[in-house]
Amino acid sequence: MGVVTFQFGPYSLNSDTRQLLADGAEVHLSPKAFALLLLLIENRDRAMSKAELQDRLWPSTFIGETNLATLAAEIRRALGDAARGSAYVRTVHRYGYRFVATVSMPAPGPARPAGGPRMYVRTADRQFPLSDGTTTIGRGSDASIQIDAAGVSRHHARILVADGRASIEDLGSKNGTFVGGDRLESARWLADGDEIRVGPVVVTFKIAPATEATEKMK
Repeated sequence: MGVVTFQFGPYSLNSDTRQLLADGAEVHLSPKAFALLLLLIENRDRAMSKAELQDRLWPSTFIGETNLATLAAEIRRALGDAARGSAYVRTVHRYGYRFVATVSMPAPGPARPAGGPRMYVRTADRQFPLSDGTTTIGRGSDASIQIDAAGVSRHHARILVADGRASIEDLGSKNGTFVGGDRLESARWLADGDEIRVGPVVVTFKIAPATEATEKMK
């Protein structure tokens, strides 16, 4: 599988940068724990046996089952998950593990424009530059782009920038997120000039050439 960004709950995982992010903030995982999480997500349509996981993570090496259990526990701690009633990594009794959360992936988008694009979201009176990683839009004080308006959820939507492209996903908001009049059901790529409606508020996604002067936030 090529470079892919997986989005689930408040998290995004990039197979190229090997980063796990929660609302734009990096969540630390050891290399083996990250590898296990990526394996489980890539094979989320089925449960993976302990034998297969051991062979994939430690090829040609005998490793006890406790090592897998330790890595699974590390992943759950990082995701704020629990072994019982797990929302992400579920233990399959006497067999192995399975990733059970809903995962979305933007379809392959356009190639990165030459010169390195600068991206931003524009409201009626402000511009918000977008950097690599996750930018959260919402009414909450911890949102990267705060929109204090009725009908906007605390964490309404998020924009993920990676590899020179940007995608947007609704975060289970009450009133939905719309792009070009279409309500988002899953993550989708953004194009220059796309109008995004967050509750009753409309913002515009813009891509500026790298040579354009730096935008100033008012």
